[in-house]
Amino acid sequence: MREEIKNRFSITLVYQIIFFISLTGIILVIIDLGFNQSAFAQKLIDGFLLFVLSVGLASSIIRYIYKPLKVKVKVLLFDGASILFIGLIIATYLVPKDQYDFLSNLHHDIWIRIAILLIFIRELADRNIDYRRTTLNPAQLFITSFLGIIFIGTLLLMLPKATFSGISFIDALFTSTSAVCVTGLIVVDTSSYFTLFGQLIILMLIQLGGIGILTFASYFSYFFKGGSTYKSQLVIGDMTNLQKMGEVFTTLKRIILTTFSIELAGAMLIYSSLGKDQLSTFFERSFFSVFHSVSAFCNAGFSTLQNNLYEEAYRFNYSLQLVIITLVIIGGLGFPIVFNLLKYLKYQVLSRLIKPTGGERINIPWVLNINSRITLVTTLTLSIIGTVLIYFGEYHHTLAVHPGIGKVVTALFTAATPRTAGFNTIDIGALQFPILIMIIFLMWVGASPGSTGGGIKTSTFAIAILNIISLAKGKSRIEVYRREIADISVKRANAIILLSIMVIGFGILGITYFDDEKDLLSVAFECFSAYGTVGLSMGITAGLSTASKIIVIVIMFFGRVSMLTILIALFIKTKHKNYHYPTEEIAIN
Repeated sequence: MREEIKNRFSITLVYQIIFFISLTGIILVIIDLGFNQSAFAQKLIDGFLLFVLSVGLASSIIRYIYKPLKVKVKVLLFDGASILFIGLIIATYLVPKDQYDFLSNLHHDIWIRIAILLIFIRELADRNIDYRRTTLNPAQLFITSFLGIIFIGTLLLMLPKATFSGISFIDALFTSTSAVCVTGLIVVDTSSYFTLFGQLIILMLIQLGGIGILTFASYFSYFFKGGSTYKSQLVIGDMTNLQKMGEVFTTLKRIILTTFSIELAGAMLIYSSLGKDQLSTFFERSFFSVFHSVSAFCNAGFSTLQNNLYEEAYRFNYSLQLVIITLVIIGGLGFPIVFNLLKYLKYQVLSRLIKPTGGERINIPWVLNINSRITLVTTLTLSIIGTVLIYFGEYHHTLAVHPGIGKVVTALFTAATPRTAGFNTIDIGALQFPILIMIIFLMWVGASPGSTGGGIKTSTFAIAILNIISLAKGKSRIEVYRREIADISVKRANAIILLSIMVIGFGILGITYFDDEKDLLSVAFECFSAYGTVGLSMGITAGLSTASKIIVIVIMFFGRVSMLTILIALFIKTKHKNYHYPTEEIAIN
């Protein structure tokens, strides 16, 4: 027994050493990408990376020798492909190039870096990610994960090879926060200020911020281990708003697969909408397509174009705009709504194709739940009203240069992007005052719950409107679609609305104090855009003082993680007590 414990300890220690070696490999890859190396330093780095590959290969083989347990087929396939891939890369450095020509194609830095990343993911997934050992509650864990990504992103953007001429800490922090919080506000031009490496960092931050680093870490850990503790499932379920514990990792898998599938499809459609006169090479068109697909689905609004999509070669590309609109709307609906909508569409198709013997359709009630109904109706209503108002309000103004169908698409695009996306095909500063006010309102409402967007959310706005209607009718409760809205939902909606007004209000006060030369409308527009994680601006972002930039950073963070979540993280929960004080009404109105 003692010998068995000793062996287990030794194996655990070996795996820990291997994990830190793989982590060192990732750090060296970042250093190699981010700094200019001397010939000697480059040789040392290449040598150590080759050592990491050898250790990773040995680890994958040892894992099956000392742990001959039942392994899932998908894990076996992943490990088998990794072993083959890593083995071929090592062979390229050991076998003479003229002996096997096909190996020379793998003799490139990019394949080494991908292999190092695979090794790190595999070793990280073997760590015991158990949230019961943490001293943080789910809200604190959620907030800490975002702060961690922002800080790491800031350091990565400050690497010498991430920019052409260097970047200050505050500007790197602003860009990192904007990317992680999927906002899109920029203080430096993404296309001309950041190198390809810097743009890849921004793309990575957008993806991690859109889905969440804990989603990735939790699912990959489950993928390789095939299980998790009940406490961990409770924590993850709380962070992802899931009620059924048995569906936690199934939902995480669906989130990751759905995200990558939609982004891939979006990238392909964007690529097909581009002309060779816009981007000459295959790589440029591919990178543009992937970057804008991820940015659109995650509602980030970042673009590799100097003037966003307002560039002349793109503002009249209506097929591109329709693809971006579709990605923005799907991403803004949120994963729970998208999954429920797909389930409803599947039911509608099957109920029409498969009929019982009597010829009557099978009726399954409430396939589309109340959350989806409220969100879809609110989203559709706001989009239609916004499109119509922009179409008629700007018909002879900013839309005058567009043809008939172009006016409709541009109006729809302008109405859809304030819902936390941030792309623009018109000059925002040239819009008329009533349209600007309407866009501020759309930015404040934002996207839907469970999505990558910010704002108070469509469901919050809908509950507030339904509450007003119920009070006007003299009702003591909110009823919709033959359901009664829970009191806790109404309380949360009221709290979120009030907190949003407070955060935005204090932000406007702060910026007007530190930058008193900026006009109030531009400052208000900036603050609403930051809280809604939209990214639209009237052109004042780059000219803000350091203090004002910090204020916008804080607003972007509060808008992404929700001010209510921050308060929940700060306050200690009150224990439930089995008594009620006498109820009294307070004089209001």
